[in-house]
Amino acid sequence: MILQYNLQFFAKDGPGGEKTEEPTHKKLSDARNEGQVAKSKEVTSAFEMLTAFLMIRFLVEYMGTVFAGNMYNIYSQIPEYVKQYNGKIQSQTFRMLFIESLLRILQIILPFLLAGFLVAFITNLLQVKWKITTKPLHPKFSKLNPVSGFKRFFSPNSLIELLKSVLKLTLIGYVVYDYLKKNMPPIFQLYDISLNQGIAQVGMLVINLGIRISLFYMLIAAADFAYQKIKFKKDMKMTKQEVKDEYKNQEGDPQIKSKQRQRMMEASRRRMMQKLPEADVVITNPTHYAVAIKYEPEVYDAPYVVAKGADYLAQKIKDVAKENHIEIVENKPLARMLYANVEVGSVVPPELYQAVAEVLAFVYHLQGKV
Repeated sequence: MILQYNLQFFAKDGPGGEKTEEPTHKKLSDARNEGQVAKSKEVTSAFEMLTAFLMIRFLVEYMGTVFAGNMYNIYSQIPEYVKQYNGKIQSQTFRMLFIESLLRILQIILPFLLAGFLVAFITNLLQVKWKITTKPLHPKFSKLNPVSGFKRFFSPNSLIELLKSVLKLTLIGYVVYDYLKKNMPPIFQLYDISLNQGIAQVGMLVINLGIRISLFYMLIAAADFAYQKIKFKKDMKMTKQEVKDEYKNQEGDPQIKSKQRQRMMEASRRRMMQKLPEADVVITNPTHYAVAIKYEPEVYDAPYVVAKGADYLAQKIKDVAKENHIEIVENKPLARMLYANVEVGSVVPPELYQAVAEVLAFVYHLQGKV
């Protein structure tokens, strides 16, 4: 019996291999556009909780005054309405009292809503910087796949989140137990004081406990933020194949780029050969190099290279020169110097003026131009 197996199945991170490479700028930018960032929800929750309890502590008197005034205002108006309508209250009256009561309650709730919004906005802004993207809002039908959902439910990430939740509950439970244990004597004295004093004492106990939990929760949030940073960096790592594929997508396939360069060189060579008949002289070494020179005083102050080539291309230049009755002069050192140091279309450097001028003078003499 022969068992067939695929060794790739044992690869750590799938077909691309192990993710060992640092994420590229494009990878991080694409992830940011998709809304994938290193962000801890615990940071926002911790600051919102702390803000809420601090506001309650400093605004509790204001809240109590508004709430008590609201109740007094409603119940003080009811007898007047009953008397006014002969023992009956119209539905319109109830509606008016309800709206009035709701507006007063909003006076209490509104500062907390505004503070919660500002805290959430600032904490998220500090974590991920400012960049608006709507892609996380787009529906992803892949999430409706029950198989994928089952895998996510039993994924290592889900297990870590469960352990984090258990750890948070355990630590916060210990903080509550430790605080209540230290404040048991005042709690046992509640039966011996008035109702208002008892309410105030229990209220301060709850507020102080909430602030202590919030401060401790901030330590948990800081640890979670560090964990999210490490996890995000690990998740963003790339395989060597992913880096190669991204490079190909950005820079182009090396084979395609090579063909493009080849086509550009061929086009440049064709243009060079088309201008070759305009040359005054072709200087050779005589077999390996050939450089065509032209001198136009009204265009350039010095002679310039019209065409150049080595080996096969040098022979082509000489053939074209013969067809167009261009003088071919053998000068091995000069041909090598021109080929190595002067590009097509560039003028001859000053250190070669004398040698090129002698060749041009010889050619012009043969042609009877001087």
